[in-house]
Amino acid sequence: MEREGKALAADETDTHHHRPQGVASVHVRAVITWLAIFPLAAVGMSVLAGLAPAWPPVLRAFVLTLVVVPTAVYFAVPRLLLLHGGLSRALTGRRGRRVHHRAGSGTRPL
Repeated sequence: MEREGKALAADETDTHHHRPQGVASVHVRAVITWLAIFPLAAVGMSVLAGLAPAWPPVLRAFVLTLVVVPTAVYFAVPRLLLLHGGLSRALTGRRGRRVHHRAGSGTRPL
């Protein structure tokens, strides 16, 4: 998708770079995904090192991926997104209004 000859980022939905209310930015989703996958992968690697030390690294990576990806996608990431949404609503107020700050001559949403 393009606007004025420039490619739009995945989270841009209009000319002012606003997202639909309640949708986390692509950057927030990337951090949340990392926060879900890193601990799962670290624990999984430790468990597999103890259970299958003789397995080839590719097989261990395959088994780890079979467990970590569905766990992250169906369990960890959705719960972390709910937590993020709750924290965002608590910080911005119950009416869903975004906090604005002065930037030069006008205001811009955070």
